[in-house]
Amino acid sequence: MNEDFMKEKPILPLLTTMALPMVISMLVNSLYNIIDSLFVAKISEDAMTALSLVYPVQNFINAVAIGFGVGINALISFHLGAKEGEKANIAATHGFFFSILHGVILTIGSIALIPTFLSRFTTDSNVLKSGVEYANIVFVFSIIIMMNLTFEKVFQSVGRMNVSMIGLMLGCIANIILDPLLIFGIGIFPKMGMRGAALATGIGQLLTLIFYLFAYFLRPISVRISRKYLILDKHLDLKLYGIGIPAILNLALPSLLISFLNGLLAAYDQCYVVVVGIYYKLQTFLYLPANGIIQGMRPLVGFNYGAGEIKRVKKIYHLTLCMNGVIMLLGMIICFTASPYLIGMFTDNATTISVGSNALRIICCGFLISTVSITASGALEGLSKGGQSLIISLLRYILFIIPLAFVLCKAFGPQCVFHAFWITEILTAAIAALLMKSSLRLPGTQA
Repeated sequence: MNEDFMKEKPILPLLTTMALPMVISMLVNSLYNIIDSLFVAKISEDAMTALSLVYPVQNFINAVAIGFGVGINALISFHLGAKEGEKANIAATHGFFFSILHGVILTIGSIALIPTFLSRFTTDSNVLKSGVEYANIVFVFSIIIMMNLTFEKVFQSVGRMNVSMIGLMLGCIANIILDPLLIFGIGIFPKMGMRGAALATGIGQLLTLIFYLFAYFLRPISVRISRKYLILDKHLDLKLYGIGIPAILNLALPSLLISFLNGLLAAYDQCYVVVVGIYYKLQTFLYLPANGIIQGMRPLVGFNYGAGEIKRVKKIYHLTLCMNGVIMLLGMIICFTASPYLIGMFTDNATTISVGSNALRIICCGFLISTVSITASGALEGLSKGGQSLIISLLRYILFIIPLAFVLCKAFGPQCVFHAFWITEILTAAIAALLMKSSLRLPGTQA
């Protein structure tokens, strides 16, 4: 397959073609996140609390898979743009086998540590039991997640976005169908509760992997994963981790933030923990589609940067910024006007709905300005500048928001914690814009 279309095709139709399949699949993924939580919420509010507490660990595992996949994607795209096919194959192969290793380590570690982790946030025996039941099943599939993300990023790096879209949608749709069957025991299926929700998730991930394997072997692509490319290449491996580790941290930092917020707010009322969990489910409807556009952008900026097409890189970045801005503006309007209905989908507790509605209206004030940070971070990853991307995420998820949340909570009460979100977005966007401006140049040129 000839990937030169990534530097020859007009930018708007090119980015649309690359991004649309990922946006669709991310919307389906968002729908799964919402529906999965709705079904769990029907078990009990304790079950919803357990899901909220397990979520940071799940997010960390996904962060390792996606973040390292970003490193694989960036290196493959760069080497393809530079006409270095052999190095692209080595990057794909090394990335695949490192991903399997990550999966093994995370499976063992997460299952061993989850009881201790959960006990830091609750002493409720029902919540602890539900959380451990869910986690012990869902974490077994960590290796599958790692393999899925490797194939997804390899397909994306050569422009086969439709394959990634179908694979993701297949897993999500299977999960949505299986959730009520396995949770509530409909028809021939056993009633498994939280264990059923976890098993439905794992089966969906397995179906995605099976599809990727069929697609890889039945319709070969220019990038190959093979044992013959398992040759010693320390420089390439260092670059994989040099891009992958910052990307992993970018995606894992929200887990640290959520855990901090849960610990801070649980001291006041359990409803705040539920609200944080609901918010992070709802926001996927905005940030996952935006991430879909970024996934379409990332191989394009990597390929064109490798080919020396810096003006084209700038145009792709600015177009992505505009597209994501539209999504965030719509999301801000919806969340501000319909917050009671959105929170009410997950709970009938009047206090939780009141607290959650107020929190959502406050947080959504930062959605539009967050466009700058998320788009710049993704573009920097595509340019193989993981360090700058990590700076943005550290500011957004740790250095600004955690001190702000702590001070606001202690000074004005837990209801004011959520103002830390929009303040952080403004501060981070200013720095992200400066970092992106300095990075949109080739070595030895002026931006």
